[in-house]
Amino acid sequence: MANEKDTLQEEVIEEVLESEEDLSNELHNDVDQLEIDESTDALKKVSELEAAIEEKENKILRLQADFDNYRRRVRLDQEAASKYRAQNLVSDILPALDNFERALKVDTEDEKMKSLLQGMEMVYRQLVEAVKNEGVEVIEAVGQVFDPHLHQAVMQVEDSNFEPNTVVEEFQKGYKLYDRVIRPSMVKVNQ
Repeated sequence: MANEKDTLQEEVIEEVLESEEDLSNELHNDVDQLEIDESTDALKKVSELEAAIEEKENKILRLQADFDNYRRRVRLDQEAASKYRAQNLVSDILPALDNFERALKVDTEDEKMKSLLQGMEMVYRQLVEAVKNEGVEVIEAVGQVFDPHLHQAVMQVEDSNFEPNTVVEEFQKGYKLYDRVIRPSMVKVNQ
């Protein structure tokens, strides 16, 4: 019986040891799985955070680009407003310049009228100089190739002295403010 007890004890001890080993293996597997799960969860969180950071950085870059474009547009608008600030005033003065030119073409022998015309010519030259200082230029017309952006054709003629599509006569002067046409020249064009 003692042998049987010893054998039984050995078997029990062996089973306990095997059980303990199995439990230890299971525990190690569970710990390894837990570590894998935790590292997978941590990697997922890290990748989610990286994606969120990248999205925020892209949003910031787009906002910065939009703001830079806005500043550029505002600067260009301010430059244009400054450059063309005199446009309305010049447009209002042009008919007066036309009337001065017509008045100065009057031929007279009367001395009083001549002195009056001299005074008018002085005022006319001052007005012309003032608009030139603001950037206004007269559009060249007679003898130039017709340009619909600069000239307004009101008549066509056939004249062998001029090339086809050339301005023959100017009825009303045209003016530009820097590169912007304020009023096109009214012209007669050769066919």
